Amino acid sequence: MTHEARFALLSAALDAAARGWAVFPLRPGGKPPALHGEASCTGTGDCTTGHRKWEQRATTDPDRIRQAWSAGRFNIGIATGPSGLVVVDLDMPKPNSSADTPSGVTTFKALCERTGQAVPSTYRVRTASGGEHLYFTAPTGIRLANSAGRLGPLVDTRAWGGYVVAAGSIVHGGTYDVVVPAPVVELPAWLLDALKPAERPAQPLRLAIPRHGSRAADTALAREAAAIKAAEEGRREAQLFQSARSLGRFVAWGDIPRHVVEEAFQSAGESTGLPAFQCRSTLRSALNWSIRTCRPRQTT
Repeated sequence: MTHEARFALLSAALDAAARGWAVFPLRPGGKPPALHGEASCTGTGDCTTGHRKWEQRATTDPDRIRQAWSAGRFNIGIATGPSGLVVVDLDMPKPNSSADTPSGVTTFKALCERTGQAVPSTYRVRTASGGEHLYFTAPTGIRLANSAGRLGPLVDTRAWGGYVVAAGSIVHGGTYDVVVPAPVVELPAWLLDALKPAERPAQPLRLAIPRHGSRAADTALAREAAAIKAAEEGRREAQLFQSARSLGRFVAWGDIPRHVVEEAFQSAGESTGLPAFQCRSTLRSALNWSIRTCRPRQTT
């Protein structure tokens, strides 16, 4: 790598630090940290009081950055947690993915449409593989961790415990480039709602099904709420959708109020770990369809 290329990497690291983002060196041409591991720690320098990992050693100090990047052509890692960032990582399909697998960008756009939200306009970086990173400022008072696939396939997030490769880095000959140089905006409330860890009850949850409908409707509500709660991972949203469709006819017939179904199923869905916004969106869609297409009650 030429002197100019090395200087460009140093400049990119300093630019990131000037934004208040804590950086650390990554291996030349790659993504792994270029810092020593715990097994090879000598207990000197930054590690005098104990081994310090990359998240602890990331810095915004220009002098330390110049010293580190003078030693090699390092790529730039941004420790998202200490930088006060949440980055949505929209990945590309893997080589072994099926031909019709959508990219993370496509999946995220579909998620925004399904929830009635606009695709956020914020600082955006195109990755070396053709994916994208959307940068957001982290919410105050809430410590978000990384997530993998929680928002959808090939849609991950990086927060505390994670890092992203910064613009200016070069991986496998491809560059990370800023494609939207907009200011970094706050993490939208609907995304925060989706990423907050689900609160797990200390004791097994017992769903209290309100009795506001006919006996048949109340029985069906209790049965379907239990089915949602018992659904296996990977089937939970599908079960929520199916159960809501099943109860829609009772709402259409006037046997049970819609809000009773929504409250019971929302509680059941969230108890399994489904994000609150995902439960609301699924319930709204399934109930609307079921009520709209419901046939009149059969009479004898």
